[in-house]
Amino acid sequence: MIRKILLLILVPCTIHAQDYQKVHNKAIVADSHNDLLTACMEKKVSMDNDLKGRTHSDLKRFKEGGVDVQIFSVWCDGNQPNPYAWANQEIDTLDAVIKRNPDKITIVRNSKELQQAVKEKKLAAMFGVEGGHMIEDNIDNLDRLYARGTRYLTLTWNNSTAWATSAMLETTKKDSLAGAHKGLTEFGKQVVKRMNELGMLVDVSHVGEQTFWDVINTTTKPIIASHSNAYALCPIFRNLKDEQILAIGKNGGVIDLNFYSGFVDSTYRGKEMKFALAHALELDSLKKTGVQQDYAFTMISEKYASEVQSAKPPLSLLLDHLDYIVKLIGVDHVGLGSDFDGISAAPQHLDDVTSYPIITKALLERGYSKKDATKILGGNLLRVLKANEK
Repeated sequence: MIRKILLLILVPCTIHAQDYQKVHNKAIVADSHNDLLTACMEKKVSMDNDLKGRTHSDLKRFKEGGVDVQIFSVWCDGNQPNPYAWANQEIDTLDAVIKRNPDKITIVRNSKELQQAVKEKKLAAMFGVEGGHMIEDNIDNLDRLYARGTRYLTLTWNNSTAWATSAMLETTKKDSLAGAHKGLTEFGKQVVKRMNELGMLVDVSHVGEQTFWDVINTTTKPIIASHSNAYALCPIFRNLKDEQILAIGKNGGVIDLNFYSGFVDSTYRGKEMKFALAHALELDSLKKTGVQQDYAFTMISEKYASEVQSAKPPLSLLLDHLDYIVKLIGVDHVGLGSDFDGISAAPQHLDDVTSYPIITKALLERGYSKKDATKILGGNLLRVLKANEK
């Protein structure tokens, strides 16, 4: 009798588990922002090796997590002396991986090639250049990066360019902008127009509000925020205010949720600052070896993972951001832009790229239909990619 009762309890749970995994496996899961290329360069490792415990991602774990499409971030900070050369070096690292693993991963340049890669069970890879400084004020460099598989440009990182102001500058260094140009210059508008012509997505994560509105008034194609959340729930400069979210919906674009705890939970940044102060000497030592500041912090966070773990917000808070955006502009305009390998901590249960099925499970538990979950997991991003193609 006890055995029968146990079976009645366990069977529904098993069916539910199979149900969300089936939805996950059937969907095309696409992530618009992963910093693994930079992590591999900084840590001197290769993604076709087992990097568990060292990174959030590697080639094997993308497969385990059911990731079908990954846009790899190409990034350096504003202090890098030759950012365009650095961008090409990062792209070279992925090309080398693909040459060694042609049966597992391939560069795709359009939606047709993407669908073919998914059909062949290969990871469909593209590049997203994170920061307009990496084109070095030269539109020809934009064309060259497009030819190498870049399918979006984040117009600024935290640093501004000569032609676009960043969110960090517009919000934290307002005094330095007195009398200076704010938003897109004429050259900046030319960059946006050229991206529209090429079929390269305009990414507004990191850009200042004036830059954002100049983009909205310039672009003729749907845009993306490749890794941003809702300002109303976590009021920091990197998240989007309601008016911006509404504008992206009207534009037909997509907002891909960032997993970074500090962009999910408004209380996390204070905890993070205390952690940084506690390990300031080690951070300085790493930076002196040439490690970029953001990655020095990530490495220290990995070393003291138990300390970071206790400060992480629950997964439910990330889903709250999703719900908020959906209520404003609908389920057709939200997706995933994890920022894995570019962040020090994601919410609880999102430990690495093998965790994506947990998101699918959470979506279904929140009442999203299988069709809507499929849109969020990748369908919306693919629609915008296709809408930008020539």
